[in-house]
Amino acid sequence: MAGTDIAVQDVPPSAGNPVSTGSSFHAAMKILPAAQREAMFEIYAFCRAVDDIADGDGPRPQRLAGLDAWRADLAACYAGAPPAALRGLHAQIVRYELLQEDFLAVVDGMAMDVLADIRAPDAATLDLYCDRVASAVGRLAVRVFGMEREAGVALAHHLGRALQLTNILRDIDEDAGLGRVYLPAEALAGAGVPQGAPQAIVGHPAVGRACLEVAGQAQAHYDKAFAIMADAPRRVVRSPRIMGEVYHVVLQRLLARGWANPRERVRVPRARALWILLRHGFV
Repeated sequence: MAGTDIAVQDVPPSAGNPVSTGSSFHAAMKILPAAQREAMFEIYAFCRAVDDIADGDGPRPQRLAGLDAWRADLAACYAGAPPAALRGLHAQIVRYELLQEDFLAVVDGMAMDVLADIRAPDAATLDLYCDRVASAVGRLAVRVFGMEREAGVALAHHLGRALQLTNILRDIDEDAGLGRVYLPAEALAGAGVPQGAPQAIVGHPAVGRACLEVAGQAQAHYDKAFAIMADAPRRVVRSPRIMGEVYHVVLQRLLARGWANPRERVRVPRARALWILLRHGFV
């Protein structure tokens, strides 16, 4: 999949070592107070687990059953009887009053990838997907960060979509290799890219025009997210600010590179990422 959000892609599957020290997620989370950092590690360990199920190579019914098992485990957590392996997550649910509906939205987003390979969804379906796999994670995170409710929900909405659309633009070749195309049907049709096999879609000479439209949507979400964070206490939004700025650099570098073949992988220079961390991490 194109990632549940940028951080989820960076989290390896080991709950005992939940975050790669070289990842953008680690850079954004290590500056948090210990209690908040622990909560975020639990949330992303959950995200990593369900993401691994969705992207596994088992039969679809088996993967759907795995997601159903997570729904049952979450229900047990909210009933006050968490499985032993989820006692850490349960503690954070209680401490930060994390909402069950947001965890379930993430599971539902993963199920969208399992039920069928997503190929050129309509704009409404893509937006629902982004809400479930990215903005729902953000809604959990902003409760941990301690944001005021209305501003937090708005930030999760816009930053989640900005990050997810950036992932989609960055990963079009990787996703096509998995039989998936997350670029919306409307953008592809407007660019004159016909429906077809994933590799044919992303290899079409006009696919860059569709990507530019999606990039414009991502930029609009970044603009709104950055405006929300500018009005929030700086200490509260340090982590989302770091992640937002790092992945905004990814979007800028994608735009500079373009989408003509061959497409080289876009990465954020280490010095640029370090500058963003120093600028926002120590307030």
